Amino acid sequence: MNCPDYSIALATLKQSDPLLGAVIDRIGDCRLGESQQTGDLLHSLCESIIYQQLSGKAAAAIHRRFLALYADRSSLTATDILNTPDERLREAGLSRSKVTYLKDLAQKVLEGLPTLAELEAMEDEAIIQALIPVKGVGRWTAQMLLMFRLHRWDVLPVDDLGIRAGIQRLYGLAELPNKKAVEQIAVPWQPYRTIACWYIWQSLEEV
Repeated sequence: MNCPDYSIALATLKQSDPLLGAVIDRIGDCRLGESQQTGDLLHSLCESIIYQQLSGKAAAAIHRRFLALYADRSSLTATDILNTPDERLREAGLSRSKVTYLKDLAQKVLEGLPTLAELEAMEDEAIIQALIPVKGVGRWTAQMLLMFRLHRWDVLPVDDLGIRAGIQRLYGLAELPNKKAVEQIAVPWQPYRTIACWYIWQSLEEV
């Protein structure tokens, strides 16, 4: 995938929110495109579920071991996951709850979960509502799919701890902002809240 042109988005964000603009200037070019997921819906949601509540490094290691269970990981199917004994998935580092989530995802794919192509034609909220019946897929997981697989540029994951911590730090708040506060602070970021969030996440890595 070619790297998107973020120039208009960045100019708009810098003008609408000077504090965020300073972060953008420090961090430089937006590399959100480099973080995009690949593969079909099954692959993308498996990755998102595995990454839940883990550091990126730990999650990446488990994700690699999970994929290594399958000879042709590029053509991994729902049936493959359902046929994998729970013990093998646990040996890859998956918690019992995540084993349950992956198998429920696989079952729902077989039962007719929308494909990525079908999701592409849907509005953000409709996509979220289509996905959250899967065990372990809440709004946050669905929003990660919107941001990193479906390339939606105006997603605000208000429940993301990193976003809340980054906003607290950037705006000098006394405590972590709640959902309503995050939504209010992010109003000037529209329609580029995904890109703003990428910079907020990056700001947490600054010393």
